[in-house]
Amino acid sequence: MQITIPKNYKSVLDVNQTEQAIKQIKDFFQLNLASELRLRRVTAPLFVKQGTGINDDLNGIERPVSFPMKDMDEQVAEIVQSLAKWKRLAVAELGIREGFGIYTDMNAIRPDEELTNIHSLYVDQWDWERVISEDQRNLDYLKYIVKKIYAALVRTEFHICETYLDIQPELPDEITFVHAEELEAKYPELTPFERESEEAKKHGAIFVIGIGGELPGGQIHDGRAPDYDDWSTPTGNGLKGLNGDIILWNNVLNRAFEISSMGIRVNREVLLEQLRIRGAEERKELLWHQKLLNGELPLSIGGGIGQSRLCMYFLRKAHIGEIQSSIWPDKMIETCKVNGINLL
Repeated sequence: MQITIPKNYKSVLDVNQTEQAIKQIKDFFQLNLASELRLRRVTAPLFVKQGTGINDDLNGIERPVSFPMKDMDEQVAEIVQSLAKWKRLAVAELGIREGFGIYTDMNAIRPDEELTNIHSLYVDQWDWERVISEDQRNLDYLKYIVKKIYAALVRTEFHICETYLDIQPELPDEITFVHAEELEAKYPELTPFERESEEAKKHGAIFVIGIGGELPGGQIHDGRAPDYDDWSTPTGNGLKGLNGDIILWNNVLNRAFEISSMGIRVNREVLLEQLRIRGAEERKELLWHQKLLNGELPLSIGGGIGQSRLCMYFLRKAHIGEIQSSIWPDKMIETCKVNGINLL
């Protein structure tokens, strides 16, 4: 069991206040996110057909929850793991024009998740996608969008701190950009997570660029599927990648705290190259991949922002189970209870 118990932890808000604050955060942040990025809210699926290539493969090893559909000749459906590829289908079908996009509530089940303070079997996030042009497929544009998202985060924190005066603002005014290769060079003896923690503690909020591609040391910073984010395009100075993670420093848990994974999406050429790198070229025959290769999907940028993670951070909670109702090991429940951590 991996669980961290902060010394002398006491929740700032009681259970009733927490429930009210969760709604305030979700309502306020999604409106600000939509305004910053010009996004329209849409309805999303809970499950998709197996074998279409639409479901997110995450790191390629997680098992999706699946079930046969009685009234569809026992075809198998899968609970979504994220909507990374579905959203690109959606913006195409809705005819979303360049400079605009969509967002939705994504709810998923990830049975292979290792249960910790910040990981649960249940995943809830805002998934978003925005249509872009060819000349926006560059690092400057990625940073431009990250800054817009971060502005919505800072605004939301201020709103919550003004409502609950015992919560003090912690986010810096600006987010710091750093490449995964730069972190490896700076902290060669540390693991990728330890590198993130060192840098996040120093700056308060960072965006780590270039996640998924092989680093000079022969490892990858973190796993990414080969068929949605672009992690292989050169961006100058020998660095690669047009994707990354927004990571905050969490003072309660004393660690780096990822709240968003995002990036410019693969185009036809990048998809073929990343499938080749990962030895997954058979995916070219799947429905989703065929649509992209045939030019039926627009260029886009997109990502996911953890809803429970965000609430956990803003409300200074020690465990994600204080934000969402889920299933936990009995030992974890007991440990939390005796240490003042109220799991919903």
